[in-house]
Amino acid sequence: MSHCPSPYFRLLIAAIAALMLVGAPRAHAEATLLIEASTGKVLHAENAASPWYPASVTKLMTAYTTLRAIKEGRIGFNTLLTVSRNAAAQQPTKMGFAVGTRVTVDNALKMLMVKSANDMAVTIAEGVGGSIEGFADMMNANARRLGMSESHFVNPNGLPADNHVTSARDLGILARALIAEFPEDDFYWHIHAIQYGNHVMHNYNSLLDRYPGADGMKTGFICASGYNIVASATRNGRRLIAIVLGAYSGAVRAQKAAQLLENGFNGGSLSWLTPSLGTVDQLAPIDAQPPNLREEMCGGHRRKPPSEDNDEEQQDAAASGDTGSARAFMLSALRPPNGKFVLGPPVETEAPIKVFTGPADHPDAVQVAEPKAKKKKRLAKRSGHKTDAAETTETSDEAKPATAHKRAKKHSGKPKVSTAN
Repeated sequence: MSHCPSPYFRLLIAAIAALMLVGAPRAHAEATLLIEASTGKVLHAENAASPWYPASVTKLMTAYTTLRAIKEGRIGFNTLLTVSRNAAAQQPTKMGFAVGTRVTVDNALKMLMVKSANDMAVTIAEGVGGSIEGFADMMNANARRLGMSESHFVNPNGLPADNHVTSARDLGILARALIAEFPEDDFYWHIHAIQYGNHVMHNYNSLLDRYPGADGMKTGFICASGYNIVASATRNGRRLIAIVLGAYSGAVRAQKAAQLLENGFNGGSLSWLTPSLGTVDQLAPIDAQPPNLREEMCGGHRRKPPSEDNDEEQQDAAASGDTGSARAFMLSALRPPNGKFVLGPPVETEAPIKVFTGPADHPDAVQVAEPKAKKKKRLAKRSGHKTDAAETTETSDEAKPATAHKRAKKHSGKPKVSTAN
């Protein structure tokens, strides 16, 4: 008597066939890590201590170093930075401002974290550290202090450099430090979109619009590293951090990060079955060279190879144009029976936060602010506050930037708009 294979059996056969087409996986083709933000407890780790090229997730350390400088009183959120010739010459992704354009630290950070702007990274580095080299020294000093023993930074944006390396382990340590040390600045790594003039730029971290509870942090891509993400999400007061390095596309990267988070939030009842992996800082560093995924990520076998010159900008187009590849076929074959992955379609999200060039009293700064009556009351309360003597630029008092991004956070959910991934 003939027997019709079950859907699950057919699914398994399709997956095996896809894997045969792809071939055996490389030894270090991908690194993944899932940790608890509050404790550093490792919930999942695969190649997590292997060296990796960070790409634009480097900008988490750029943000950390800048926020440390603000906390130490060396600069302020309203300090004006100047776009140099070197900054303007950076490869995309970038804002594209002309040489001599001035921008506040606050706005530069927003553009850095949402647009992943390489020119803003250099503008910040030169303004805070005096030069790219000086800022890299500050980044490396912070890395050593935090225990990021596998990291060495050469630039503030993550563009290709042989000795610019990190690991999932170290990025987990950094993500925890950002959350713990700068809770008042948490806003910067979960802005859904920014608006400069009439141009709206959405965050490359698609989880912010598609995964419930997502609240950070940064994505990155260069050919040598593949598609990277440090993602955080909070559910029922518990915050998790997922890291994926070396994914094959932006879409795959987001899905893998969401699946890690979902497993972490839903796996508590079976945690006693899983052997303890310790905390993230206890993961033993691996002495090796980072894998170079250039051929795999940007080789001619891809129908629409992503371009290193465009960093994040072409990732979704590259992924959607790559549906004929064996890996894409494998993902299609592994689709759950209900046809749904963890990530849903884009949902209504917060309105874009307006950014601008020039000093903090720019008209657009008012458009992000609270109602006039509330603003007048707040200004009256701080009428006796003196301007920070360290400010050497056209800024208002140092209390203003601290409230600027907080009130943007408070009002950024109104009105709501629909966004596309």
